[in-house]
Amino acid sequence: MDPSLTDTSARSNRSSYLYRLLDAAIVIICGLAVTELKFSDEAMADPPQIHLFLIYLCGLGVIALFPAFRLYVSWRGRRLTDLVVRSLAAWALVFALGILVSFLMHQSAAVSRLWAATWFGSVALALAGVRLAAYTVLGAARDRGLDRKRVLLVGFGALGHDLWRRVERYREAGYEVAGIYAEAHENLPPQVRRLHELDALHGFVRENDVREVWIVLPMEAGQELREVLYHLRNDLVDIRWIPDVMSIQLLGHRIGEFLGLPAIQLNSLPAAGVRGLAKEAFDRAFALCALVGLSPVMLTVACLVKLTSRGPVLFTQPRLGVDGKVFHVYKFRTMTVHQEHGVVTQATRDDARITRIGGFLRRTSLDELPQFLNVLRGDMSVVGPRPHALEHNELYKDLVQRYMMRHRVKPGITGWAQVNGLRGQTDTLRKMSDRVEHDIYYIQHWTFRMDLIIIARTAVSGWTGRNVY
Repeated sequence: MDPSLTDTSARSNRSSYLYRLLDAAIVIICGLAVTELKFSDEAMADPPQIHLFLIYLCGLGVIALFPAFRLYVSWRGRRLTDLVVRSLAAWALVFALGILVSFLMHQSAAVSRLWAATWFGSVALALAGVRLAAYTVLGAARDRGLDRKRVLLVGFGALGHDLWRRVERYREAGYEVAGIYAEAHENLPPQVRRLHELDALHGFVRENDVREVWIVLPMEAGQELREVLYHLRNDLVDIRWIPDVMSIQLLGHRIGEFLGLPAIQLNSLPAAGVRGLAKEAFDRAFALCALVGLSPVMLTVACLVKLTSRGPVLFTQPRLGVDGKVFHVYKFRTMTVHQEHGVVTQATRDDARITRIGGFLRRTSLDELPQFLNVLRGDMSVVGPRPHALEHNELYKDLVQRYMMRHRVKPGITGWAQVNGLRGQTDTLRKMSDRVEHDIYYIQHWTFRMDLIIIARTAVSGWTGRNVY
């Protein structure tokens, strides 16, 4: 075995143990300091022993449980926020277990609440501060060329070029591309050595002290990938395969497990699982509040629609919902009763079919208010891509790239496209393409904060628009 690998492993283990002891020391020192500050001026000679017991118990808990949060593996290529969040989560778990033990010992009543809160907060700040300082110092050292890890890149192309640029840009991560195996026609950075044959990989790794191999071959290059792994079978280096899934333009990519096997989900949604349930609960609650709060307005509009033209108050039309499920959308009727004859014609400026009150309702979007009923029923969301007529879906699904992807989520009363000026008539292919791109962006980047921003912008200025007829 290569002696350098043994030395590196030994240094890594020593560093891991030192980091554990440092974190345990932070917990104990902060606990003792808070205890001294809390009880030094009080009449009792000594603080309740449960406090000292918790301090040392949590110190041992840090040594035992912190490694499960991957706090002591290599920090290269990891974000500082990830390290801080993991350390705070680990400390919260250890602290909660300590309080649980005191409860089981029937000693929780003797624990000072102020002492516990101050100790928890001081340790959290110290853990985050130490990691920030260490991350900054290590980054600065690696940026100056110290403790750099040499890497061999297998494959290039657009993904490999992007990876190489990231290595050059984030020099604080401590990587250096020593060589690239690529086809002869691919242009490589001038300062990087090119490998022409797979047979040369093994010798290059040994001669140049390469510690990691990054494979960026295209997903269809399965046979070549197996050959690479065969040539590196005797080299004790880290091998990462970075498949080019970003070139597949769907909604998102999530790596997980399926039936016990690793799987890359190419069409994953950010609003899924618990987050999806939370969004749906918010939608139902918001819709109920809106229907109650806007009921006087809706009753007034219903009366005006009924008194100014013949026909029903509400207009219903089939639309495509989540995952292709058809539902009927509700609106206040804004046109005279007429027959479409199987063709849906979008409203235009000075459209003769629009009633007197209908024009006002459409310009102010008051005709959309009954869709809160759709939200309450679960057919729609408050925020999401606007539902189009079924005939428009058939027309545009082959003309606009990723058009049908917008139906992976519930349609919305308002959306990212609408608050960015893409409301109303889509009489050109360009307008529809712009709307779809905004819808896809919303699906890929959804957060609760984004929903609240869209709702706020809609409330302020999103009810009207130049293209709304």
